[in-house]
Amino acid sequence: MGNLNLFAILAAAVATFVIGGLWYSPALFHRPWMRANHFTEADLAGSNMGMIFGLAFLFALVMAFNLAMFLDAPDTTLAWGATAGGLSSIWVALGIGTVALFERRPAAYTLINGGYWVLSLIVMGAIIGGWR
Repeated sequence: MGNLNLFAILAAAVATFVIGGLWYSPALFHRPWMRANHFTEADLAGSNMGMIFGLAFLFALVMAFNLAMFLDAPDTTLAWGATAGGLSSIWVALGIGTVALFERRPAAYTLINGGYWVLSLIVMGAIIGGWR
């Protein structure tokens, strides 16, 4: 754990929120995501956003710490961090895809949510790998 940068881990977790804010915004995938989940605006309005954002940040922090542990080597670079993030995103995206198949979700569900995690984990790995 000697090479872990706690500020990079925190920044990597925050990056998932920045990416998510853009990814799921009306400018990108908000409407297709709502259709893929069969959500209405009313469904979203009744949510406990404090709990959702709080737990999501905790999960992102654990994921960033876990990825940092895999990248805990003195010769880790930004490129290797991004690559490791991309490789780990395969597990996440395929896991989302597997759940989507059994839940009979449309392909858009997997592409939107899986795509978010592919991008987020590549960025997360790049931050952790590049900020030594």
